[in-house]
Amino acid sequence: MTDYRRKGEWLELPSGRMELSHEEQLANLSAASGIPAAFLQKLERDGGMERQAGKLRLRLFPRETAQLEGEYTDVQIVHEDDFCLVAMKPAGMPVHPSQPGQGGTLDHAVAYYYETTGQFCKLRHIHRLDNDTTGLVLYAKNDFAQQVLDHAMREKAIRRTYQAIAQGRLTPPAGIIDQPIGKDRHHSQRRRVSTSGAPARTRYRTVEQAKEAVLVELELETGRTHQIRVHLQFAGAPLVGDAMYGGSVKLFSRQALHGYKLEFAHPWSGEPMLLEVAMPEDMALLWSKLLAGTAP
Repeated sequence: MTDYRRKGEWLELPSGRMELSHEEQLANLSAASGIPAAFLQKLERDGGMERQAGKLRLRLFPRETAQLEGEYTDVQIVHEDDFCLVAMKPAGMPVHPSQPGQGGTLDHAVAYYYETTGQFCKLRHIHRLDNDTTGLVLYAKNDFAQQVLDHAMREKAIRRTYQAIAQGRLTPPAGIIDQPIGKDRHHSQRRRVSTSGAPARTRYRTVEQAKEAVLVELELETGRTHQIRVHLQFAGAPLVGDAMYGGSVKLFSRQALHGYKLEFAHPWSGEPMLLEVAMPEDMALLWSKLLAGTAP
Protein backbone atom coordinates (compact mmCIF):
# COMPACT_ATOMS: atom_id res chain seq x y z
CA MET A 1 0.00 0.00 0.00
CA THR A 2 1.17 3.55 -0.68
CA ASP A 3 2.98 5.69 1.88
CA TYR A 4 0.89 8.14 3.87
CA ARG A 5 1.16 11.15 6.13
CA ARG A 6 -1.06 11.60 9.16
CA LYS A 7 -2.43 15.01 10.13
CA GLY A 8 -4.67 14.70 13.17
CA GLU A 9 -7.78 12.77 12.19
CA TRP A 10 -6.78 12.68 8.54
CA LEU A 11 -4.54 10.46 6.45
CA GLU A 12 -3.01 12.17 3.42
CA LEU A 13 -2.08 10.49 0.16
CA PRO A 14 -0.57 12.03 -2.98
CA SER A 15 -3.53 12.32 -5.35
CA GLY A 16 -1.28 12.38 -8.41
CA ARG A 17 -1.05 8.58 -8.24
CA MET A 18 -4.66 8.05 -7.17
CA GLU A 19 -7.13 10.32 -8.92
CA LEU A 20 -10.48 10.69 -7.21
CA SER A 21 -13.08 13.02 -8.67
CA HIS A 22 -16.17 10.84 -9.14
CA GLU A 23 -17.74 7.87 -7.36
CA GLU A 24 -16.99 5.53 -10.27
CA GLN A 25 -13.27 6.04 -9.61
CA LEU A 26 -13.46 4.59 -6.10
CA ALA A 27 -12.66 1.15 -7.51
CA ASN A 28 -9.40 2.52 -8.93
CA LEU A 29 -8.51 4.06 -5.59
CA SER A 30 -9.33 0.83 -3.78
CA ALA A 31 -7.12 -1.17 -6.13
CA ALA A 32 -4.24 1.29 -5.74
CA SER A 33 -4.48 1.68 -1.96
CA GLY A 34 -5.82 -1.67 -0.80
CA ILE A 35 -8.65 0.03 1.09
CA PRO A 36 -11.93 -1.92 0.67
CA ALA A 37 -14.24 -0.17 -1.81
CA ALA A 38 -17.21 -0.38 0.57
CA PHE A 39 -15.18 1.39 3.26
CA LEU A 40 -14.23 4.16 0.83
CA GLN A 41 -17.86 4.60 -0.17
CA LYS A 42 -18.85 4.93 3.49
CA LEU A 43 -16.10 7.50 4.04
CA GLU A 44 -17.35 9.51 1.09
CA ARG A 45 -20.97 9.39 2.30
CA ASP A 46 -19.92 10.53 5.78
CA GLY A 47 -17.77 13.41 4.56
CA GLY A 48 -14.55 11.61 5.37
CA MET A 49 -12.89 12.17 1.99
CA GLU A 50 -11.40 15.42 0.69
CA ARG A 51 -9.04 16.67 -2.01
CA GLN A 52 -6.80 19.57 -1.08
CA ALA A 53 -3.74 20.99 -2.82
CA GLY A 54 -2.99 17.88 -4.83
CA LYS A 55 -3.57 15.56 -1.90
CA LEU A 56 -6.28 13.06 -1.11
CA ARG A 57 -7.38 13.19 2.54
CA LEU A 58 -9.15 10.31 4.26
CA ARG A 59 -10.58 10.68 7.76
CA LEU A 60 -9.32 7.35 9.09
CA PHE A 61 -8.55 8.54 12.62
CA PRO A 62 -11.70 10.25 13.98
CA ARG A 63 -11.88 11.07 17.68
CA GLU A 64 -13.70 8.23 19.43
CA THR A 65 -14.42 7.22 23.01
CA ALA A 66 -13.01 4.06 24.57
CA GLN A 67 -16.46 2.89 25.89
CA LEU A 68 -14.86 2.06 29.26
CA GLU A 69 -13.27 4.22 31.93
CA GLY A 70 -9.57 3.52 32.00
CA GLU A 71 -7.98 1.75 34.96
CA TYR A 72 -4.28 1.83 35.68
CA THR A 73 -2.57 -1.54 35.32
CA ASP A 74 1.08 -2.12 34.57
CA VAL A 75 0.47 -3.70 31.17
CA GLN A 76 3.29 -4.01 28.65
CA ILE A 77 2.67 -2.46 25.22
CA VAL A 78 4.66 -4.63 22.83
CA HIS A 79 3.89 -2.76 19.60
CA GLU A 80 1.98 0.36 18.58
CA ASP A 81 1.47 2.46 15.45
CA ASP A 82 -1.37 4.51 13.93
CA PHE A 83 -3.39 1.41 13.08
CA CYS A 84 -2.81 -1.27 15.70
CA LEU A 85 -1.61 -1.99 19.21
CA VAL A 86 -0.39 -5.23 20.78
CA ALA A 87 -0.51 -5.64 24.55
CA MET A 88 0.81 -8.38 26.83
CA LYS A 89 -2.04 -9.75 28.95
CA PRO A 90 -1.02 -10.93 32.43
CA ALA A 91 -2.47 -13.97 34.18
CA GLY A 92 -5.80 -13.61 35.97
CA MET A 93 -7.00 -10.73 33.82
CA PRO A 94 -9.99 -11.05 31.44
CA VAL A 95 -9.61 -9.41 28.04
CA HIS A 96 -13.01 -7.67 28.33
CA PRO A 97 -15.85 -7.33 30.85
CA SER A 98 -18.35 -10.20 30.87
CA GLN A 99 -20.98 -8.26 32.82
CA PRO A 100 -21.92 -4.61 33.41
CA GLY A 101 -19.74 -2.84 35.94
CA GLN A 102 -16.92 -5.39 35.86
CA GLY A 103 -13.46 -3.86 36.04
CA GLY A 104 -9.89 -5.07 35.99
CA THR A 105 -9.81 -6.17 32.35
CA LEU A 106 -7.21 -5.70 29.64
CA ASP A 107 -9.68 -3.43 27.83
CA HIS A 108 -9.72 -1.17 30.92
CA ALA A 109 -5.92 -1.10 30.96
CA VAL A 110 -5.71 -0.25 27.25
CA ALA A 111 -8.38 2.44 27.72
CA TYR A 112 -6.18 3.97 30.44
CA TYR A 113 -3.18 3.85 28.11
CA TYR A 114 -5.15 5.62 25.38
CA GLU A 115 -6.32 8.29 27.85
CA THR A 116 -2.87 9.00 29.28
CA THR A 117 -1.22 9.17 25.85
CA GLY A 118 -3.84 11.56 24.45
CA GLN A 119 -5.42 9.07 22.04
CA PHE A 120 -9.13 8.90 21.24
CA CYS A 121 -9.68 5.29 20.15
CA LYS A 122 -12.44 2.77 20.68
CA LEU A 123 -11.49 -0.57 22.21
CA ARG A 124 -11.29 -3.10 19.41
CA HIS A 125 -9.59 -6.35 20.45
CA ILE A 126 -9.26 -8.68 17.48
CA HIS A 127 -8.95 -11.91 19.47
CA ARG A 128 -9.14 -13.04 23.09
CA LEU A 129 -7.29 -15.18 25.63
CA ASP A 130 -8.68 -17.09 28.61
CA ASN A 131 -8.41 -15.26 31.94
CA ASP A 132 -5.47 -17.31 33.23
CA THR A 133 -3.64 -17.49 29.90
CA THR A 134 -0.88 -14.93 29.41
CA GLY A 135 0.22 -13.52 26.10
CA LEU A 136 -0.19 -11.12 23.21
CA VAL A 137 -3.54 -9.53 22.33
CA LEU A 138 -4.02 -7.52 19.12
CA TYR A 139 -6.10 -4.32 19.04
CA ALA A 140 -7.23 -2.28 16.04
CA LYS A 141 -7.06 1.47 16.67
CA ASN A 142 -9.60 2.53 14.05
CA ASP A 143 -12.52 1.21 12.02
CA PHE A 144 -10.44 0.62 8.89
CA ALA A 145 -7.85 -1.48 10.74
CA GLN A 146 -10.59 -3.47 12.47
CA GLN A 147 -12.21 -4.38 9.17
CA VAL A 148 -8.90 -5.54 7.71
CA LEU A 149 -7.83 -7.50 10.80
CA ASP A 150 -11.25 -9.06 11.40
CA HIS A 151 -11.17 -10.29 7.80
CA ALA A 152 -7.68 -11.69 8.36
CA MET A 153 -8.95 -13.57 11.43
CA ARG A 154 -11.83 -15.07 9.46
CA GLU A 155 -9.40 -16.14 6.74
CA LYS A 156 -7.04 -17.65 9.37
CA ALA A 157 -4.30 -15.26 8.25
CA ILE A 158 -3.38 -14.21 11.79
CA ARG A 159 -1.07 -16.83 13.32
CA ARG A 160 -1.08 -17.30 17.09
CA THR A 161 1.54 -19.55 18.66
CA TYR A 162 1.54 -20.69 22.28
CA GLN A 163 3.92 -22.23 24.79
CA ALA A 164 2.42 -24.72 27.22
CA ILE A 165 3.59 -26.99 30.02
CA ALA A 166 1.58 -30.20 29.92
CA GLN A 167 1.61 -33.29 32.08
CA GLY A 168 3.19 -36.51 30.83
CA ARG A 169 4.27 -36.64 27.20
CA LEU A 170 2.76 -36.29 23.74
CA THR A 171 2.79 -39.23 21.35
CA PRO A 172 3.83 -38.64 18.64
CA PRO A 173 6.01 -35.74 19.80
CA ALA A 174 4.70 -33.51 17.00
CA GLY A 175 1.60 -33.48 14.86
CA ILE A 176 -1.94 -32.14 14.46
CA ILE A 177 -4.86 -32.72 16.80
CA ASP A 178 -7.88 -32.60 14.51
CA GLN A 179 -10.92 -33.13 16.72
CA PRO A 180 -14.23 -31.20 16.76
CA ILE A 181 -15.11 -29.31 19.92
CA GLY A 182 -18.56 -28.73 21.36
CA LYS A 183 -20.20 -27.73 24.63
CA ASP A 184 -20.30 -30.13 27.57
CA ARG A 185 -23.98 -30.60 28.38
CA HIS A 186 -23.11 -31.40 31.99
CA HIS A 187 -21.07 -28.22 32.62
CA SER A 188 -21.96 -24.86 31.05
CA GLN A 189 -18.37 -23.55 31.11
CA ARG A 190 -16.62 -26.66 29.82
CA ARG A 191 -16.01 -27.78 26.26
CA ARG A 192 -15.25 -31.31 25.05
CA VAL A 193 -14.30 -33.26 21.97
CA SER A 194 -17.59 -34.12 20.31
CA THR A 195 -18.54 -35.51 16.90
CA SER A 196 -21.32 -32.90 16.77
CA GLY A 197 -18.96 -30.03 17.64
CA ALA A 198 -17.30 -27.42 15.43
CA PRO A 199 -14.14 -28.37 13.52
CA ALA A 200 -10.96 -27.67 15.48
CA ARG A 201 -7.30 -28.16 14.53
CA THR A 202 -4.24 -27.59 16.70
CA ARG A 203 -0.65 -28.06 15.54
CA TYR A 204 1.81 -29.03 18.26
CA ARG A 205 5.52 -29.69 18.63
CA THR A 206 7.39 -31.00 21.65
CA VAL A 207 10.14 -28.52 22.54
CA GLU A 208 11.62 -30.26 25.58
CA GLN A 209 10.72 -33.27 27.70
CA ALA A 210 11.04 -33.52 31.48
CA LYS A 211 10.39 -36.66 33.50
CA GLU A 212 6.76 -35.85 34.28
CA ALA A 213 5.94 -32.97 31.97
CA VAL A 214 6.49 -31.61 28.48
CA LEU A 215 7.15 -28.13 27.13
CA VAL A 216 5.14 -27.86 23.93
CA GLU A 217 4.62 -25.25 21.23
CA LEU A 218 1.14 -25.05 19.74
CA GLU A 219 -0.42 -23.16 16.85
CA LEU A 220 -4.15 -22.68 16.39
CA GLU A 221 -5.62 -23.29 12.96
CA THR A 222 -9.09 -22.60 14.37
CA GLY A 223 -10.20 -20.55 17.34
CA ARG A 224 -12.63 -22.60 19.42
CA THR A 225 -13.27 -21.82 23.07
CA HIS A 226 -10.69 -23.61 25.29
CA GLN A 227 -9.30 -25.30 22.16
CA ILE A 228 -5.75 -25.94 23.38
CA ARG A 229 -6.97 -27.04 26.81
CA VAL A 230 -9.50 -29.49 25.36
CA HIS A 231 -7.14 -30.88 22.73
CA LEU A 232 -4.30 -31.47 25.19
CA GLN A 233 -6.69 -33.25 27.55
CA PHE A 234 -7.84 -35.39 24.61
CA ALA A 235 -4.19 -36.19 23.79
CA GLY A 236 -3.63 -37.40 27.36
CA ALA A 237 -1.42 -34.46 28.37
CA PRO A 238 -3.58 -31.84 30.14
CA LEU A 239 -2.15 -28.45 30.94
CA VAL A 240 -0.43 -28.22 34.30
CA GLY A 241 -2.69 -26.24 36.63
CA ASP A 242 -5.81 -26.64 34.49
CA ALA A 243 -8.18 -28.25 36.98
CA MET A 244 -11.17 -27.97 34.63
CA TYR A 245 -9.53 -30.28 32.12
CA GLY A 246 -7.67 -32.71 34.37
CA GLY A 247 -4.48 -30.82 35.13
CA SER A 248 -2.88 -30.92 38.57
CA VAL A 249 -3.01 -27.74 40.65
CA LYS A 250 -0.31 -29.03 43.02
CA LEU A 251 2.39 -27.87 40.63
CA PHE A 252 0.85 -24.58 39.47
CA SER A 253 -2.09 -22.43 40.52
CA ARG A 254 -3.24 -21.62 36.97
CA GLN A 255 -3.15 -23.18 33.54
CA ALA A 256 0.41 -23.09 32.22
CA LEU A 257 -0.34 -21.52 28.84
CA HIS A 258 1.27 -18.50 27.20
CA GLY A 259 0.51 -16.87 23.84
CA TYR A 260 4.06 -15.88 23.00
CA LYS A 261 4.01 -15.22 19.25
CA LEU A 262 1.70 -13.25 16.95
CA GLU A 263 2.06 -12.99 13.17
CA PHE A 264 -0.10 -10.87 10.87
CA ALA A 265 0.04 -8.54 7.88
CA HIS A 266 -0.02 -4.89 8.88
CA PRO A 267 -3.49 -3.52 8.07
CA TRP A 268 -2.16 -0.53 6.11
CA SER A 269 1.19 -1.50 4.62
CA GLY A 270 0.69 -5.26 4.37
CA GLU A 271 4.16 -5.65 5.91
CA PRO A 272 4.62 -8.99 7.74
CA MET A 273 4.52 -8.37 11.48
CA LEU A 274 6.18 -10.83 13.87
CA LEU A 275 5.88 -10.10 17.58
CA GLU A 276 7.10 -12.25 20.46
CA VAL A 277 7.07 -11.95 24.24
CA ALA A 278 8.99 -14.09 26.70
CA MET A 279 7.35 -16.72 28.89
CA PRO A 280 6.26 -15.16 32.20
CA GLU A 281 8.51 -15.70 35.19
CA ASP A 282 6.18 -18.07 37.03
CA MET A 283 5.96 -20.44 34.06
CA ALA A 284 9.70 -20.26 33.39
CA LEU A 285 10.43 -21.06 37.04
CA LEU A 286 7.99 -23.98 36.98
CA TRP A 287 9.65 -25.44 33.89
CA SER A 288 13.15 -25.11 35.35
CA LYS A 289 12.00 -27.00 38.47
CA LEU A 290 10.35 -29.72 36.37
CA LEU A 291 13.54 -30.17 34.34
CA ALA A 292 15.63 -30.34 37.48
CA GLY A 293 13.20 -32.73 39.16
CA THR A 294 12.67 -30.36 42.09
CA ALA A 295 9.00 -29.55 41.50
CA PRO A 296 6.68 -30.61 44.36
